[in-house]
Amino acid sequence: MTELPPGWARTTLGELGAYINGRGFKRSEWSRQGRPIIRIQNLTRTNSQFNHFDGEIESRYIVSTGALLVSWAATLDAFIWRGPEAVLNQHIFKVDSKIDERFHYHLIKYLLTKLAETAHGSGMVHVTRSRFESVDVALPPLAEQRRIVEVLEDHLSRLDAAVYGLDKGVKRVEKLRKRIIVSAIPVELPSGWRMITTGEAGKVELGRARHPDWHTGSHMKKYLRVANVFEDRIDETDLMQMNFPPEVFEKYRLLPGDVLLNEGQSPEYLGRPAMYRGSPREVAFTNSLIRFQAGPDVLPEWALLVFRRHMHAGRFLREVRITTNIAHLSATRLKSVEFPVPPIEEQRRITAEVATRLYEVEHFRAALDMARRRSDCLRRSLLTEAFAGRLVPQDPNDEPASVLLDRIKAERAATTKPPRAPRKPKRPASDYTVGVPEKETLF
Repeated sequence: MTELPPGWARTTLGELGAYINGRGFKRSEWSRQGRPIIRIQNLTRTNSQFNHFDGEIESRYIVSTGALLVSWAATLDAFIWRGPEAVLNQHIFKVDSKIDERFHYHLIKYLLTKLAETAHGSGMVHVTRSRFESVDVALPPLAEQRRIVEVLEDHLSRLDAAVYGLDKGVKRVEKLRKRIIVSAIPVELPSGWRMITTGEAGKVELGRARHPDWHTGSHMKKYLRVANVFEDRIDETDLMQMNFPPEVFEKYRLLPGDVLLNEGQSPEYLGRPAMYRGSPREVAFTNSLIRFQAGPDVLPEWALLVFRRHMHAGRFLREVRITTNIAHLSATRLKSVEFPVPPIEEQRRITAEVATRLYEVEHFRAALDMARRRSDCLRRSLLTEAFAGRLVPQDPNDEPASVLLDRIKAERAATTKPPRAPRKPKRPASDYTVGVPEKETLF
């Protein structure tokens, strides 16, 4: 076991405070008035809409501004509540901290990254209360906790500013990439260009439907589905197989130069295209994808660029039907979408120019991604140094952490309710007399 810095003590998360789980609110209890109900998605900002509760509630479920909260299901993280007075939903702890609260906040965030690696759940990631409270902690003296927080937050604030700049850079790179693709094909056709339909530009067909009877057989072949096709990229890591008799496989077999488009996808990714360039070998495709095979007047690279342009310009969205948040682009509708066709040499020139510009953009994006990964490593290093006692010097005049822990234990013992006395055993029914007492009348 690693030796602790002077004045530090070993303990567990459970000894550092009380962790109060939220209340389960029924849908029938939701209201448009009253206190907002804090749910995990409100903390992670995946959903900014709040439900409200307008009834009476125990004080332990009420959350004030500045409270330390810990989500222990679906998302493992710590948060400082910055909203108005609210009530707490289940799967979130409100922390009644007995140490420096800011130190407690950073400590939990640090430890949860490790817990996340071993968390378990049925249907969602979660950590049990017993597992959470039993996590080992090296605790510094209270005065050192405050020095650590001061230095750590100074470093983290500068790191956060740098990360914010990197994230903005990534968004700008994505906008530039889309602008290059969309602007490569002019809205008004230059002289010598033709506007035809996609069905006239090449062959459009839907892939083979899946069926339970074809999950096994003597002619198993790999196939691509929507999960494998990203923009200008085919993911080969999760290929599935289906029985394709030879004559059926020949119909759905992919050939180099085939362009695949997502038939069903969330609206912003509808029609997401990629070109099959020969890998993986001997592979077919299912009806979650549409195949386009370019005609003699169209280069496959040009078709890919046209479809990427249509996707980013929102052109495919005008041809969709939406079911349960999934947009569908049928092969029939795709055939009617306009398809600009310049001369072959112009197609080569434009696609080569776009490829060069996109390569430069991707090179810049890779540099930003590398800087982002390094910032994550730096954040982990800062936290590791902080909670190992190497971020700030120790002061021999600090009150040892062991004294703080003894005080916490004493306070907890003083507020703990004594155990209930055992109930007296009930007298058997035969010991009781049923009837009207003597010398007493009913009327």
